[in-house]
Amino acid sequence: MSYQEVAFEKRIKENIKNYAIKNLYAMDLLEEYLQVLAGSYDMEILLTGRHGEKILEVGDFAGFQPDVEAEPGEKLRIADRTVAHIYVKYDKVQEEKREEAGKMLRASIRLLTSLGNEVYMHRESAAYIDELEVRLGKGRQQRRCGETEDVLTGVYNKNYIESKMQVLERSETIPVAVINININDWKFVYDNFGVEKSDSLIQVIASIIKKEAKSEYMIGRIDGDVFLVLIPMAEDGEAEDYCRRIQDACLAYDEDEALAPSVATGIVYKTNVEELLEDKVSDAEYEMFNHKLEIKSAPGYQERLRRGLKK
Repeated sequence: MSYQEVAFEKRIKENIKNYAIKNLYAMDLLEEYLQVLAGSYDMEILLTGRHGEKILEVGDFAGFQPDVEAEPGEKLRIADRTVAHIYVKYDKVQEEKREEAGKMLRASIRLLTSLGNEVYMHRESAAYIDELEVRLGKGRQQRRCGETEDVLTGVYNKNYIESKMQVLERSETIPVAVINININDWKFVYDNFGVEKSDSLIQVIASIIKKEAKSEYMIGRIDGDVFLVLIPMAEDGEAEDYCRRIQDACLAYDEDEALAPSVATGIVYKTNVEELLEDKVSDAEYEMFNHKLEIKSAPGYQERLRRGLKK
């Protein structure tokens, strides 16, 4: 095992201590999700931080003081560390629905755990890759050689797509569709099939993104498993149709059973010259994580992801 791999594993184990639950989830959407879950069975749900501080309450928890040491409730664990506790009251749940309510709660915790782990790995992997590129001098070498392309995929590299953003800003081009495309479960492929297959997955999805794009689309790889697409003068529904074509092409892929291409997409629009594309890129990432929750909870997703393990 290389030095870098050891350093990365250590980073993953240690850095989760610096994350609060608000760093891993969109809290307004999490609150909405818990409200729907609780309302479906008349449960009452309390979400606390790792030390028991109350964060979200759906129901009446007045006077209740969580004791995460003696009675930790249901633990939400990311990277093998507890980041939150979930306490549930079943008092109002009909007797015949209590078992089903418990199953739904446990399924929801598994889903939130999967999403939280993916968000955490995405952010830590991106930071680690950036640090390695600085250490190895890749960024400096690309600038010195005047390179514009990402070596692995052939799309624009991060520096060049950012320069394209600056051109769009200076020209006051509107509207501009901003699309964040994130590969689902890249880490699963890396862990189970190795770096060659995980690189192949990135290349397959990059190929689909390029194939479905029009010539004026600006496509860049901005992180290990993240692509940014800019559509200048986007027409109504154009970005949405483009993303649907990408999703359809991913689902239709059958050339390698070890790979199950899947992406989550986030779409926002710059419609005012006063708006900054940099802010829109952040907004698109936020929307992408919302879509990721929907994609990963869809029927058949896990079966398709794991089909290569059966061989």
